[in-house]
Amino acid sequence: KVAVVTGANKGIGLAIVRELCKAKFTGDVILTARNEKLGNEAVKMLKSEGFEVAFHHLDICDQGSAKQLSNFLQKTYGGLDVLINNAGMAFKNDATETFGEQAEVTMRTNFWGTLWVCHALLPLLRPNARVVNVSSFVSKKALDTCSPQLQAKFRDTELSEEELCLLMGQFVIAAQQGNHQAQGWPNTAYGTTKIGVTVLSRIQANFLTKTRAADGILLNACCPGWV
Repeated sequence: KVAVVTGANKGIGLAIVRELCKAKFTGDVILTARNEKLGNEAVKMLKSEGFEVAFHHLDICDQGSAKQLSNFLQKTYGGLDVLINNAGMAFKNDATETFGEQAEVTMRTNFWGTLWVCHALLPLLRPNARVVNVSSFVSKKALDTCSPQLQAKFRDTELSEEELCLLMGQFVIAAQQGNHQAQGWPNTAYGTTKIGVTVLSRIQANFLTKTRAADGILLNACCPGWV
């Protein structure tokens, strides 16, 4: 068996790797990170704590990088048992970048990056696999400040992945034009991207239920607060 945790050189991702090891996961635990130096340092630290962890490079913003990880997992393990999509980013409150730039960069990482990893790795899921997309409690707060029309779209259980992608793209364009709030969007780039992650998780879970009903695969989003 094999478990993969993205964005795991620090923070929640690192804690998840540590807890998987403490829980004596019956297989290999792979810590991935965009920065190879920081990723290997995290592995070294965990090994000094007595945990056996492997490192594999993954930049979720690079579809080629996700494909390389997919090829490695297929060749080495023949599949995937646990996937924790934790990698993400947020600008600091004192960031000097324009809101439009923050929206584009944050969306590319948190939403599109998560989507690309899922496209690369979900086909490898074995029966009884587990997937967790790490969203945020800010997604609920952001959803509550969307216009009623946008809230209805996001809550529509028939919303497709393609339609969700269009909505995420519309937010970035509105943010760059400076009229996102007038169009009913919340004034948070991070929160909006995490709405996308939460809704994407519902869409993916429904798809797995329909296409692999007998395989016992569970896919959920978790929405932690400050950590």
